[in-house]
Amino acid sequence: MKGWSNRNLKYMRAFAQAYPDEAFVQEVPAQITWYHNTTILDKVKNVSERVWYARQAIQNGWSRNVLVHQIETKLLERKGQAITNFEVALPVPQSDLAQSLLKDPYTFGFLTLGPKAQERDLERSLLQHLRDFLLELGQGFAFVGSQYHLEVGGEDFYLDMLFYHLKLRCYIVIDLKMGPFKPEYAGKMNFYLSAVDEQLRHPSDPPSIGLILCKEWNRLIVEYALRDTQKPMGVAAYQLLSELPEQLRGTLPSIHDIESELTTDGGFEEQDQ
Repeated sequence: MKGWSNRNLKYMRAFAQAYPDEAFVQEVPAQITWYHNTTILDKVKNVSERVWYARQAIQNGWSRNVLVHQIETKLLERKGQAITNFEVALPVPQSDLAQSLLKDPYTFGFLTLGPKAQERDLERSLLQHLRDFLLELGQGFAFVGSQYHLEVGGEDFYLDMLFYHLKLRCYIVIDLKMGPFKPEYAGKMNFYLSAVDEQLRHPSDPPSIGLILCKEWNRLIVEYALRDTQKPMGVAAYQLLSELPEQLRGTLPSIHDIESELTTDGGFEEQDQ
């Protein structure tokens, strides 16, 4: 065989060293493309983590770009980390599956919101990037609506976002908050879930689930707020864009470069004079 580049030969050697079990190679790495495999070899050093990302790529049909995104945002470390009351509010195995589907934190790097943004701005931005939002939520989330209207006792109420999960077979209500978690958010979510269960839930569906997304949370406050709540709900943080996109890194001057430029030929003081 001819025509292999040095780069490909090195990848082949690394692949053989990483996966010495031929049966396993046929079971997992052979089910994804070579570009998926080289991405995993480059970006993931732990063997068990490599296997996990490879299996997830197969199960979810991730493209190479999606795989890169999931690795760079440390999906494995975030998966199942939301604080919930599922253990007492849901039966097994529903509770285990629901816990594994929620993350903490959620990464909304595709959004750019200013410091004065309100919850409605966050909602609108997520709707404008619904495909990215669904990707971050994970497989199985089906979008039902935003500002979903419910009438209770002759009054109007609106859910920030309503989803239906195809594996859990239940509705998921998402409440968006721009600040830190507050205990009263759990009471409001409990009300929403009662209304959804009464008005929307099919008799064969399990209880609806609530997810409160906020900028940050205090674990003890969240645990106290959820402790005696009967409706299943979880609390997780989200992160907005915190650094320049990779394609822009290296194209803008550093602080050192700017300071050097400004202090050349007189600097600030002489220019001000």
